[in-house]
Amino acid sequence: MGRAMAGGGGVSAVVMALLADITREEQRSKAMAVMGMSIGVSFMVAFSLGPWLTSLVGISGLFWVTTIMGIAAISMLLLVPKVTRHHRNYQQGYVTQLKQVLKMGDLNRLHISVFALHLLLTAMFIYMPSQLIEFADIPLSRHGLVYLPLLVISLFFAFPSIILAEKYRKMRGIFLTAIGGIVLGLLVLIFGFESKYILLLGLALFFIAFNVMEALLPSWLSKSAPIQSKATAMGVNASSQFLGAFFGGMIGGQLLILNNTSMGWGILTAIAVVWLLISFGLVQPRYLSSLVIRLPESKQTDEWTSQLLAIRGIEEVVVMPDQQVAYIKVDKQQIDDAARQDLTHLLGKEVAI
Repeated sequence: MGRAMAGGGGVSAVVMALLADITREEQRSKAMAVMGMSIGVSFMVAFSLGPWLTSLVGISGLFWVTTIMGIAAISMLLLVPKVTRHHRNYQQGYVTQLKQVLKMGDLNRLHISVFALHLLLTAMFIYMPSQLIEFADIPLSRHGLVYLPLLVISLFFAFPSIILAEKYRKMRGIFLTAIGGIVLGLLVLIFGFESKYILLLGLALFFIAFNVMEALLPSWLSKSAPIQSKATAMGVNASSQFLGAFFGGMIGGQLLILNNTSMGWGILTAIAVVWLLISFGLVQPRYLSSLVIRLPESKQTDEWTSQLLAIRGIEEVVVMPDQQVAYIKVDKQQIDDAARQDLTHLLGKEVAI
């Protein structure tokens, strides 16, 4: 039961929603990016240490290691601060929120992206070991010594990419460049897999682009998801991630049976190219901040909301009457002195923006 929940994305979706709740808006994208990178690193470390750990403790011991790590993860929940914010929208049912999320084109492209990314990663780790043994003459027990240095190198590229994407608002360009890097790495593997060093070069390009993508996706998702449906969007995204890993494992196994290395890498490259073409439809995300304010007691909610939306820089308002609060998305670059004065007058107090 627990394995099914984790495999369906139930755990990571809850963690992402919790992270969104306990981080300030100005730090949320950074936190999401770090979490995305930690997920990517965990995948790669697991694949790197798996063969060595299995040879050391056996299959049964591997499950015991997983059990101990699971208990350690549960105990860490005691260190998580209590959530004091409430994001539930009492005016919308979960089915309504799901329909709303699935109708948003950019969110669907992000779901496809995380699906394709983890499909390619899982297929890569199933397909690559036999080639490292055959063409690079590296025994299975030493594959971790290949993956881990490439992982460290890829992190040095991932951090500057996130800074550029966030600080200079270049997320779409870096996102598409990272997918292009995955395509390039796979193309290198198509034509140079018989050479040890070209094989490692293609693997390095893939790892670098993968870690950049793994950091960008959660950050972009947190920017694009509607306030009232953020947890729903994260749940769909997490399920897409693990569904991609499932199909990646299935495709990787079929490629091994195919026994045609060039065609195998060609199939994975074709998947990446289709993903790139779909991603060209993405629009640069809006860089918005959120405010949580109390509803005024003496004003009609509809009229008050209309007045808020008329202010320059106010992009979205979600009212939750049962909680007597409103969530407001603000574009700080659009807010000028006149807009601040209007906002102060409407709220009855000065708000730091």
